[in-house]
Amino acid sequence: MSELTVTADSRIVVQLVLTLSDGSVAESTKANNKPALLTLGDQSLSPKLEAQLLGLTVGSQHKFSLAAEDAFGASNPDLVQYFSRQAFLEAGEPEVGTIMLFSAIDGSEMPGIVREISGDSVTVDFNHPLAGQDITFEIEIIDINPVLEEQNENLTG
Repeated sequence: MSELTVTADSRIVVQLVLTLSDGSVAESTKANNKPALLTLGDQSLSPKLEAQLLGLTVGSQHKFSLAAEDAFGASNPDLVQYFSRQAFLEAGEPEVGTIMLFSAIDGSEMPGIVREISGDSVTVDFNHPLAGQDITFEIEIIDINPVLEEQNENLTG
């Protein structure tokens, strides 16, 4: 039996450490030992990130760097919005650096980061928190195409 490898439609369980260009760690699943589940081919990952994962096998460790536009995208000024402080009455007083959920027109929820509070104006950034950052990825493949709990239920039901 051949060893499983990551393909263009794989679901993979990974331990990862994301490091910014200044050397600070932006994200680490190893810190709390909670591996991440990534899905290739669903447009949630950038094409260059997916390309780095293809062909890896369980136990593979891979370290690589991606420029901002190839990692989480460039920061888009159109995704920075301004709100009246009154819009936050129900949610409570906003604080700079807080991530809050906002309802989009279609009813979905989008996370936004409060960037600035000035008088009655609250600036909220809907860019990915790592947008605009060059990122070094350290990834270890834990599992490929794991059987998820809901799939088990489907098999028995």
